[in-house]
Amino acid sequence: MIYQLKSYIKFLFKSSNQHGVHSPFVFDLITKCFYKKTNPKKLKLITAYRNDLLQNTSIISVTDFGKGSKVFKSKERSVDKIAKIAGISYKRSKLLIRLTNYLNTKSILELGTSLGIGTASASIGNPQSQITTLEGCPETANIAINQFKKFNINNINTLIGDFNKILPPILNNNYYDLIYFDGNHQKKPTLDYFKLSLNSIHNDTVFIFDDIHWSKEMTEAWEEIKNHPKVTVTIDTFFWGFVFFRAEQLKEHFIIRV
Repeated sequence: MIYQLKSYIKFLFKSSNQHGVHSPFVFDLITKCFYKKTNPKKLKLITAYRNDLLQNTSIISVTDFGKGSKVFKSKERSVDKIAKIAGISYKRSKLLIRLTNYLNTKSILELGTSLGIGTASASIGNPQSQITTLEGCPETANIAINQFKKFNINNINTLIGDFNKILPPILNNNYYDLIYFDGNHQKKPTLDYFKLSLNSIHNDTVFIFDDIHWSKEMTEAWEEIKNHPKVTVTIDTFFWGFVFFRAEQLKEHFIIRV
């Protein structure tokens, strides 16, 4: 918590808005997506999805392959508490809706389904997309699968298992418009998944890394990702790190308040 607070103070000093951004692509992304209001109909759908989970008091046993929770001390957790504490925030959910709509992402891969709030957000943003989402915990994944059915979200394929085993076949000969990394908040796995996923990019692919300032090692992973030779543009929004591979752009890093 102390590390995150210090990191946020640094972020506030370094960050800016669209002013001073000379890249037309990034300027348009900020002004036409980041700072736009979310479509009210789409917002109503994801709000209903989230509220339904917040009313679910059933207890599940969570299998965690990642860093683990800083809040939960037990594997036995109620669904409503997971949705409230560990699920994607309302703010990020709205941004993901706008992003998948604005970028018209047709093929999406998500590492870390959790209760499916982020997955549903991506789907609601662009219902024409095909989404593959990976989750390590069977009980959590089953809650998400039931939610997708309940809310008639039919463009999502959920795969359950250890990412180290199920990710490589998914990436083999497949290309994605968006890959959302939210399954393991540790440096080495994050970098491993990043490097592995580079085989599935095209010029307009975007990667989103969750909680890049969650810990010192996640910030270190983010810095290494930024410096990778295939990466041309990055945007640090504190909670998310956006990575682009646009060959027509010079390498440049942005720190933007959203």
